[in-house]
Amino acid sequence: MSSGKNLEYDDKALEANYPTEAYTYENDDAAALREAEVAQKKGPVFRWLNKAFAMGVEVRGIERVPEDERDGKHTIGLLLLWWSVNMVVSTVPIGLLAQAYYYLSFQSAMAAIVAFTAIGAACTAFIATLGPQTGLRTMVISRYSVGYVGGSIFSILNILTQLGFSATAVILGGQILTNVSNDKLPLEASIVIVGLVALLLCFFGYEAVHQWERYAWILLFVIYCMIFGLAGARGFDINAQKSLQDTGLVYAGDFLSFGGIVFSSSAGWAPIAADFNCRLPANISRTKVFILTWFGLMVPLVFLEGMSAALMTVPDYAAAFAEGDAGGVLAEIFRPWGGGGKFLLVILSFSIICNCTPNTYSCALSIQALLPQFEKVPRALWAVLAFVIYTVAAVAGREHFSEILSNFLAILGYWIAFFIVVVFEEHYIFRRHVIPGGYDLTVYDSFRRLPVGLAGIFACCCGVALAVVSMAQVWYIGPLGAKFGEYGGDLGFEMSAVATAIVYPPLRYLEYKHFKR
Repeated sequence: MSSGKNLEYDDKALEANYPTEAYTYENDDAAALREAEVAQKKGPVFRWLNKAFAMGVEVRGIERVPEDERDGKHTIGLLLLWWSVNMVVSTVPIGLLAQAYYYLSFQSAMAAIVAFTAIGAACTAFIATLGPQTGLRTMVISRYSVGYVGGSIFSILNILTQLGFSATAVILGGQILTNVSNDKLPLEASIVIVGLVALLLCFFGYEAVHQWERYAWILLFVIYCMIFGLAGARGFDINAQKSLQDTGLVYAGDFLSFGGIVFSSSAGWAPIAADFNCRLPANISRTKVFILTWFGLMVPLVFLEGMSAALMTVPDYAAAFAEGDAGGVLAEIFRPWGGGGKFLLVILSFSIICNCTPNTYSCALSIQALLPQFEKVPRALWAVLAFVIYTVAAVAGREHFSEILSNFLAILGYWIAFFIVVVFEEHYIFRRHVIPGGYDLTVYDSFRRLPVGLAGIFACCCGVALAVVSMAQVWYIGPLGAKFGEYGGDLGFEMSAVATAIVYPPLRYLEYKHFKR
């Protein structure tokens, strides 16, 4: 199959890349609106924004991208986008939590970071492969597993996830700006400023996001190398935390709880992974998509989280964390450089643009996926609403950044786990071996022709139930989580995945046999 504006179907190429039992390309044109048709067919609000669309604002929302409007120009973006998205200052606090909250030594922290990041990145990379194959956004793809209603439930969870990511990011960016100004700029104002800049890119959409993320990581990487140098001058002591580390079951609980946070930092991108490559050609190698996405997540996350774990082995930085959270640590690192250090901190504070932009973009798409009526409002306007919501939430929670981050990331892993499991099993079991024709891509927006979703919803509820009895949070420790000591060990995402994986296949088989969809 060729790619570009003059793309034509090549049956042999299609058959070679996609077995006919897994994919249906029949009536493709009927299922995918051309870019120029979207505004005309979606209603008056779209026509009201015609001037904005003419200036480059993306028109398309959750509508399927037709084959002849796809190209491979952002293939390398699969790598660079994730590098920039995670090479941000909001990734730094994750490694700090290992010693501050879970009493792990540097060696244990690194083991958890490498292992759980690898697992989470693989989950996100799998979801990413579905974007080019279907031309659909992630939450729309989920409808083939859990139906329209189940897809709407996932969309609600994803909206909360992306708002949470954005809120924690702008809090940290605001903290840094306020520290740089010696508290002359109120934290509330700093949060709003950082969030506004991030809004501009996601308002324009897919193309603008890719262009920004392609290059943003370069300067940030240089700054983090400077941090390594400054910290090295203070003196790393990788054995500093060993005497504080717990032993036995308590240590296992600490390791699992921190691992759950690390897993969420990489797997947390799974619900939006297909959103940024659905315009790639369908015949692109799935292996290439998987590898580029996996390395795009693995490299920056291990690099930054490992660096921040090392920072906590420097006594001055550990004391700065106790007094001023993650923002205080970064201010202490650059203090010897005076005004030059403050300038670099300002750049770091705005690095969260790389993080908030895809969050807000995908949050807007998830709002569109909730109800058919919401599709009649352009994605760009939903992005503005998302900005307002997470900015208000950030201002409200501005004094409790680390607590919000640790609790949010831990809980996030629970629903991500059952979401990935049902999409994975649907793809590899049912769309390949049970359902004739696999994916019928013409029905992605049809309530009556998509799966009913009862099996998927019930299986996910089982995942929730087992996550509850296995979780370990400050505000609640489940019976299974309590087996690891006073503060418990969080097995929530692991048990959520296991329960869903066991329950979903037999129920989905019965559902398909009864409803034939």
